[in-house]
Amino acid sequence: MINWNNLDTLKSYEEMKNAKKVNLAQVMTGENGAKRVREYSVPMAAGLTYNYAAKEVDDALLATFEELAKEAQLTEKFEALYNGEVINTGEKRLVLHHLTRGQLGDAVNADGVDKRAFYVEQQNKITEFANKVHNGEITNAAGEKFTTVVQIGIGGSDLGPRAMYLALENWAKKNNTFKMEAKFISNVDPDDAAAVLNSIDVAHSIFVLVSKSGTTLETLTNESFVKDALKNAGLDASKHMIAVTSETSPLAKSDDYLAAFFMDDYIGGRFSSTSAVGGAVLSLAFGPEVFAQFLDGAAKQDALAKNTKLTENPSMLDAIIGVYERNVLGYPSTAVLPYSQALSRFPAHLQQLDMESNGKSVNRDGGEINYVTGPVIFGEPGTNGQHSFYQLLHQGTDVTPLQFIGYKNSQMGTDVVIQGSTSQQKLCANVAAQIVAFACGKADDDRNKNFEGGRPSSIIIGEQVTPASLGALLAHFENKVMFQGFLWNVNSFDQEGVQLGKVLAKKVLAHETDGALKEFSDLLNI
Repeated sequence: MINWNNLDTLKSYEEMKNAKKVNLAQVMTGENGAKRVREYSVPMAAGLTYNYAAKEVDDALLATFEELAKEAQLTEKFEALYNGEVINTGEKRLVLHHLTRGQLGDAVNADGVDKRAFYVEQQNKITEFANKVHNGEITNAAGEKFTTVVQIGIGGSDLGPRAMYLALENWAKKNNTFKMEAKFISNVDPDDAAAVLNSIDVAHSIFVLVSKSGTTLETLTNESFVKDALKNAGLDASKHMIAVTSETSPLAKSDDYLAAFFMDDYIGGRFSSTSAVGGAVLSLAFGPEVFAQFLDGAAKQDALAKNTKLTENPSMLDAIIGVYERNVLGYPSTAVLPYSQALSRFPAHLQQLDMESNGKSVNRDGGEINYVTGPVIFGEPGTNGQHSFYQLLHQGTDVTPLQFIGYKNSQMGTDVVIQGSTSQQKLCANVAAQIVAFACGKADDDRNKNFEGGRPSSIIIGEQVTPASLGALLAHFENKVMFQGFLWNVNSFDQEGVQLGKVLAKKVLAHETDGALKEFSDLLNI
């Protein structure tokens, strides 16, 4: 039997709070530090490694973490999720994004269908469609090939797919799998759509409209923007647009689209990159085979999340360390720092994934909680971030845990030797130096130049950003967020916090306002 209890009712949480704190600067100095780097490391899928040597943990704490994982029944809760129990209590829904890339347990039947078979069927349809576009069976009205794909969506329909596209664009060009350039329109700000439309040849562009409900205001507004542009160019919009939506939405069987591919209510937008939401645009951009490699990396990482031994389950371990930092050490935020330009938008995706999932102040049953939950997530790729906010990270009054991501090799393989080292070596040298600098610090009589140290970090290391390693990286963070939600006993799979602003915006547009809302509306000339 699974028990859903608040974190502060667990005996092992109290033990974790009372455990002896680790002096990070001390344990990371000299041979002790070298030994930790060798030992505090966990293999991930697709050649990745999670190293937590520079975290404020030791063997005694790890044993407590193991007890917490068992008492909180993290493995059992994950098993219940992937076997199709109703885990999304706010919307009374199953949570099935893992099924888009593989089946971890029992067959899951919902709405009268096998859901794994349903997701595979949709991806097969996308594969067939993408291949026809690439080989010229599906063309524009003039019989010419499409050269650009434009995704129209917002939130999870944009952030994840956009981050994944940018992560693989150079890899695909280097490996001769690049098929079509992809662009993204998300913001309801008309300048967003206008800028994209002005940068492409609309006659050779195919547009992917992504809206599960078929009623998303920003997305439908941008669709109208695009349709006007197509009409003004003398083009039939229905020959240039496809839809990714639910089977029950008004878009599902509309003649306004060349094709429709389906998702369902069991996959939240921020977890949808491995569904048709990411599948359509990424398959069109890089080819279905590349998307399949991406899914395979995610599936293999999901399988590791089933491991009952904590130190062999990187996502669960990362999650518990994060809860320790948030709830015991009191750190309010986490920085995600990929030392790869390919991952330039990955922190933005993780902001939504983490903060929309675990930014909750009641438990999964609507009851009271008396502890903090999700941290603020932010980040930029290195070394750019070093010249931006690292000053605060090194010497600011708040300690911010750091999540580094680094790769031994670049994607393009183009490099130059300057002052005895390549650009890639310089990049990797910077991330290694930052980990130790944050952990160990540097004493100086000039207090302005003194570094306290004791600033924790972990690093995920890989050979190269590839489709498989990207899938594994994505799944790692999805599962980390899930496990943290289980520990905090919050519902990580709804997002009521985004609704109130939408409701009030509709009132403003209908001129049904008074008080401060009316005054702000008048100030903005609405």
